Amino acid sequence: MNQITLSNLRSYEIQPQSGQTQSCVIFLHGYGANGQDLIGIANEWKTALPDTVFVSPDAPQPCEMGGGGRQWFSLAEYSIPAMEREIQTAWPKLDEYLADISNHYALALDKIILCGFSQGTMMALYALPRTKQSLAGVLGYSGRLLDEDAFSQHNNKKTPIHLIHGEADQVVPLVSWNHAMDVLKSNGYTVDGHTTPNLPHGIDAKGIQEGLKFVQSIVNKA
Repeated sequence: MNQITLSNLRSYEIQPQSGQTQSCVIFLHGYGANGQDLIGIANEWKTALPDTVFVSPDAPQPCEMGGGGRQWFSLAEYSIPAMEREIQTAWPKLDEYLADISNHYALALDKIILCGFSQGTMMALYALPRTKQSLAGVLGYSGRLLDEDAFSQHNNKKTPIHLIHGEADQVVPLVSWNHAMDVLKSNGYTVDGHTTPNLPHGIDAKGIQEGLKFVQSIVNKA
């Protein structure tokens, strides 16, 4: 695993096993974690995705709760209006990072997949209707969709989406998965996924396996 810095964000990188970079998965960690939190998933996926580079940046802000973690935006006021306000300030940094990733690896956005967990999923879904080109895909674990009005625009609707959620999630309740699926489908996006009984706020082995299948389905179409 290497470390690189793009857009002033420290990132953890696992290079393609083949030595040829044809696609990229960007992991977006959750609130209070850091880039190391999700990069381990790449070790389970890299053999099946030999031409894919995996990167996982630290979010731009130190976590307000302390502990050395990072945050994409503040959750000091934990309400939908507050999060929709705060995520607006985080989006330009992710947008800049996507541009730097595209330039660094010489990949168009339609070769880049965002994979988020919790707050990272909020960022990935927020990016979906706002990128200048369609992303290759969005894979979201245990997240929530913010600013649903943006999805009524005719932007990037060919980007496939796969959402996974634990039915026992007490942090981001299952209603958030249902809401995201309804909004995305009603606005013409291609979205699927599953929920897992008894799973709290986290990612289990089934989620990792199904996530890999989703990413493979995108990469194999290229």
